[in-house]
Amino acid sequence: MTAAGEEMHALVERLYPLCRSITGDGVRATLEIVGEYLPLRVHEVPTGTQVLDWTVPQEWNIRDAYVADSAGHRVVDFAASSLHVLGYSVPVSATMPLAELRAHLHTLPDHPSWVPYRTSYYRPEWGFCLSQETLDALPEGMYEVRIDSTLADGHLTYAEHVVPGQVSDEVIVSCHVCHPSLANDNLAGIAVATFLARALAQRTPYYTYRFLFAPGTIGAITWLARNAERVDRVKHGLVLACAGDRGELTYKQSRRGDAEIDRVMRHVLAASGRPHRVTEFTPYGYDERQFCSPGFDLGVGSLSRTPYAGYPEYHTSADDLDFVSPEAMADTLAVCREAFAVLDRNRRYVNLSPYGEPQLGRRGLYDSLGGRSDAKEAQMAMLWVLSLSDGEHALLDVAERAGLPFDTVAAAADALHGAGLVKA
Repeated sequence: MTAAGEEMHALVERLYPLCRSITGDGVRATLEIVGEYLPLRVHEVPTGTQVLDWTVPQEWNIRDAYVADSAGHRVVDFAASSLHVLGYSVPVSATMPLAELRAHLHTLPDHPSWVPYRTSYYRPEWGFCLSQETLDALPEGMYEVRIDSTLADGHLTYAEHVVPGQVSDEVIVSCHVCHPSLANDNLAGIAVATFLARALAQRTPYYTYRFLFAPGTIGAITWLARNAERVDRVKHGLVLACAGDRGELTYKQSRRGDAEIDRVMRHVLAASGRPHRVTEFTPYGYDERQFCSPGFDLGVGSLSRTPYAGYPEYHTSADDLDFVSPEAMADTLAVCREAFAVLDRNRRYVNLSPYGEPQLGRRGLYDSLGGRSDAKEAQMAMLWVLSLSDGEHALLDVAERAGLPFDTVAAAADALHGAGLVKA
């Protein structure tokens, strides 16, 4: 996990300089890098395509942008950081006094050395983001303003990676790829999703896992619109965001609140002993709100460390490479792997010898526990599995009711299945 953490941080570092938005070449460049780690199926959806109640917008690309003083010195420079331009800014080439320019400048007075992240996706505007310290140092006078961008018909780009399972029922893992130079939100989520997919591919999971790398909101809506006929295959889901800061883990439950992924995440986090929080669903945040919208009502929760808008660095230049740590990303990855291991093994069983307690010793099941330090716990797990294998209770029900570790219960079920006493 230490090595994985370092590799994930290296991936974040590679992605960090790119200027991403909800469309455009920055998204494509991001997916091209992720594609070095995973085979991706990339989709291009044309501008104007109707997707549920939305329409795919025009594509935005930017080559250069700056504000220069009368001496030609760039006092705000897109080349230094992609955050310096208001996302989706229309082209502009003008000279104007500072008094007029101020209406197009965005700062954070409460954090004067930080640069904010601002966008204007669905209205034609232009602007620059800069630190309050930089703005305060600007003298009155004339300034050259240049944004070399295009906003034209094109495509919305998203990608999928599928880890085949034993069944066609799917688990969705989603992360957004639309933010520019913000390390935690959401480059850490992209990195964790990428390495989670690679880990799952090392075994044959029970479920089929579909990873979505898509721009926030419009990307998830586009995917849902294009896959409405097969959404019933999605049995569980997890949105990954803000996955690399040093805060404690936070799981936001699905709209249902009692979906299997909710129960699994609550169990895994509690059993792990990690500091964590579990919060109720709200219709604000990341793309869990699209997957959980009433018409789809999918069992999709969201895993983060400190949640969106829950830390001062959120959507600012302070969300940089130093703000995320390899250890935190490795920990997030580990929890995802633990949760999906439980999800994959959480079967319902039927007791094939339900009249009285079957003789376990005659089948060698007690003898097999002789050398185990947890022999008594393992024996109780067998008895609990037999007792609750009525086709109605899954192994997670058994673990919770018995107060036993899920792995112990799952091992007991495997042993009983091998002895012909239960069937899935």
